[in-house]
Amino acid sequence: MSAAKRTIDSFFKPPAKKLRVSESATLEEKPVDEEPEREFTRHSTYPFPIPCFPSSISLELSSLPSTIGKEINNQADLDLLYFEPYIPKYLERQVFQFLRLELPFYRVEYDINRGGISTHIKTPRWTTVFGLDETSKFNDIGEVIDVNSNKKIEKERYYTKYPPRPIPKCLDDLRLSTEAATGCKFNFCLVNYYASGSDSISYHSDDERFLGPLPAIASFSLGARRDFLMKHKPIPPNDNSPPPPETKPVKLPLASGDMILMRGRTQANWLHSIPKRTGKNADDGGRINITFRRAMTKGGTENYYNYNVGTGTMYKWDNILKEMRIWKKS
Repeated sequence: MSAAKRTIDSFFKPPAKKLRVSESATLEEKPVDEEPEREFTRHSTYPFPIPCFPSSISLELSSLPSTIGKEINNQADLDLLYFEPYIPKYLERQVFQFLRLELPFYRVEYDINRGGISTHIKTPRWTTVFGLDETSKFNDIGEVIDVNSNKKIEKERYYTKYPPRPIPKCLDDLRLSTEAATGCKFNFCLVNYYASGSDSISYHSDDERFLGPLPAIASFSLGARRDFLMKHKPIPPNDNSPPPPETKPVKLPLASGDMILMRGRTQANWLHSIPKRTGKNADDGGRINITFRRAMTKGGTENYYNYNVGTGTMYKWDNILKEMRIWKKS
């Protein structure tokens, strides 16, 4: 007899334990306030099973956002939807601490070639990523299959350098909430952890070709307040056209629980950054940034894993030492 086929639920729940008669008979005597058994998302590409949110947090996430998004579109090519906050104050700290403690993180290093000169880059923040582009999907037992044929990806098309990882349920709960609130679809989740004000990301735009035209990106901020800066890309002069309208830089002091959706022509025409924060500040206790995106091609999957996981050492938050530490499988 062949084994029964596993369903997708098997990734989010631990195998059921068989109870002995003596155990079953004493279940009613357990205290009613005892912590329920934790549930996990499991996959062969994870370094360890990733816990699901407690049911109380999952239930709260399903009812978000806590405020109506405010449109910001008063400048050329700018199209933002700002939730201030998306995750309410009584919940955001729990979400921040849970994700910092339970996710695997990486300090990625890589080489780039500019003008024939090779430069070694050390990413000034901690990163991790989950997801898979639109050309493929995970089947019920976690294998990568073609989205049209539902067959396993052929060797020449497979993601050999960085095997894709499904989005764990703790992050997928937030993805589903975000899709419902924005009307956008996402298949990738990138997570950055800024340990202090010295961790940063320079001006850039997420306008890669693999995101398709007019991409939408939802960006969550958890933990310390950090400034989110935006500026319009330089516009080359055109003798046959009138000068473009002048634009002003945008500064949003993102608080914990805030979410900003960048959509339309924003990525093609605006740059954004999280600058370094100098001086001591009580709020510099670490910050997590979660972005949901939609990669359309295989190149998107390869790019995101290369720059957010790479081939280096994995780290995990140490709740006693209050810092990221190298993780080794016990």
